Amino acid sequence: MFFYLYFIGNYIIKIIFINKPLLLADMHRTHTCGELRGNHEGIKVVLSGWVHSNRNHGGIIFIDLRDRYGITQLIVDSKHNKEIYFVAEKLRQESVIKIEGTVRSRGQLINKKIPTGEIEILVDKLTVITESEPIPLNIEEEVKATEDFRLKYRYVDLRRPPMQRNIMMRHKITKIVRDFFDKHGFLEIETPMLARSTPEGARDYLVPSRVNPGKFFALPQSPQLFKQLLMVSGFDRYMQIVKCFRDEDLRADRQPEFTQIDIEMSFVEEDDIYSIMEEMIKEIWKKVLDVELKTPFPRMSHEEAMSKYGSDKPDIRFGMELADVTDELKGSGFKVFADVIGSHGKIKCINAKGCAGFSRKETDELEDVVKIHGAKGLVALKVQDGLEGSVTKFLDERIQKALIEKAGAKKGDLLLIVADVKKKTVEESLGNLRVHLAKKLNLIDKSKWSFLWVNKFPLLEYSEEDKRYVAVHHPFTSPRDEDLKLLESEPEKARAKAYDITLNGVEVGGGSIRINDKELQSRMFKTLGIDDREAKLKFGFLLEAFKYGVPPHGGIAFGLDRMVALITGNESIREVIAFPKNKACVSLMDEAPNVVDEKQLRDLHIKSTGGEQK
Repeated sequence: MFFYLYFIGNYIIKIIFINKPLLLADMHRTHTCGELRGNHEGIKVVLSGWVHSNRNHGGIIFIDLRDRYGITQLIVDSKHNKEIYFVAEKLRQESVIKIEGTVRSRGQLINKKIPTGEIEILVDKLTVITESEPIPLNIEEEVKATEDFRLKYRYVDLRRPPMQRNIMMRHKITKIVRDFFDKHGFLEIETPMLARSTPEGARDYLVPSRVNPGKFFALPQSPQLFKQLLMVSGFDRYMQIVKCFRDEDLRADRQPEFTQIDIEMSFVEEDDIYSIMEEMIKEIWKKVLDVELKTPFPRMSHEEAMSKYGSDKPDIRFGMELADVTDELKGSGFKVFADVIGSHGKIKCINAKGCAGFSRKETDELEDVVKIHGAKGLVALKVQDGLEGSVTKFLDERIQKALIEKAGAKKGDLLLIVADVKKKTVEESLGNLRVHLAKKLNLIDKSKWSFLWVNKFPLLEYSEEDKRYVAVHHPFTSPRDEDLKLLESEPEKARAKAYDITLNGVEVGGGSIRINDKELQSRMFKTLGIDDREAKLKFGFLLEAFKYGVPPHGGIAFGLDRMVALITGNESIREVIAFPKNKACVSLMDEAPNVVDEKQLRDLHIKSTGGEQK
């Protein structure tokens, strides 16, 4: 058995693996490169691995031999065996070799940087299995190469210790998840990879059917409809570690193919979902980080999250909450404020404590941040004996005093104000500015794990493009009982039995309680402008199944990639996926996507208009 210890922030991560590989008939190795210790002194061993380094000290060559379990130092002594010495002299880094030799103690020269540092192997026999050409990347903790270059040579990049730790961590978390749900009576059931195209918010990846000309399968954006069907089928506790596919623009936390921890349960309410998911998360954090998480996690409505933090996934590790100053600024002579208030808009501010010394250049940079998110501008007021700034001449003493009081400001603070007729623009722009400032001012305690449930999301939103209401989550999400009366009269005010779980300002999971009543589902479709024909066309097989007894049910899905990235301290999920696509949705290693043979297209009864084919 062996384990890795490495630091993420203030935490030590421990990953345990069985160290003994299955021995092959030709004895490629008796031990791994991370296994031997002082108590093995004197035994004969066979090791195989990659040449991590090769140092010639004149008559003695030191070779660090590496596999995924660790590094062992080899000694090739010209006095012991000249033939082996001449072979070792020419060894290139990353060549694969097999050695036979004797374990001996390093005495006082222990290398405390590696677990095998007590010993070394005096080589009696050396076989070069494959010789490496000069490597494009160094096998080190840190590399200076660009991400695209690393992805081109991903099979080499994956040899680096941090990448191996990330992939092993992913395995460890996946196993903990499977064991947890098995212990709690869940069944892991596979759902189809080839299914019909259904609207789920992003473009589908389509797969043409050769045997059904003109028809297409879709790769699933999620197993949503299938897991609901499993509830209809009586499998009351389902889970799956599943690949999902969405054809959308990429960023650090998105990939065209990603992995979900997918869960659905029958005969449950929201609190049941919260409770068991918190237990799963507690188990992961305890077994991986040795951190005891306090449950239940705090909960916050979507409305409160947006109002206080300007985000539906707020980072609650620091304060700097948004303050509504609309009423305080009534009667000001500043035209922008007056026009927004006259149009029933919103004015909000954040108090950047101790930042009154910011330069004009710095406040201009803050204005650029809010403009990215739709704000037309930013008003910056320094708190000294009163307020200072170009706008203060339009604010009388009463307004200034009210503004300072509402923001909880003191001398030396900086008030940052956004006004807009759209409340969403005000909140989102200030919410992003809040996070930007927290990073700039080093306000975030990176040792904290701050989980938060955000619930009571809007059920519907109006689409200007479609000129109708659309489901925020999906059309099978149940409205809250107290809001059922609003479906026809004020649908925009109806809230959903939907919930997200966030960690340190990142959404790691989301789900809902589903509709299981036919009449309520019919009302929902009518509110969405979906007639019977369209409903049958898009969801016919599910609606047919719902005729035959549907239990109350709900579920959630976690982004496994995001969870592993957060635990390992990586900002990009590409660091925890073995073979990801780059930001342009291209696999540089195997050059996918690629053009295909004209015959393949003919067999599929399709014709490409996007470029030349082979």
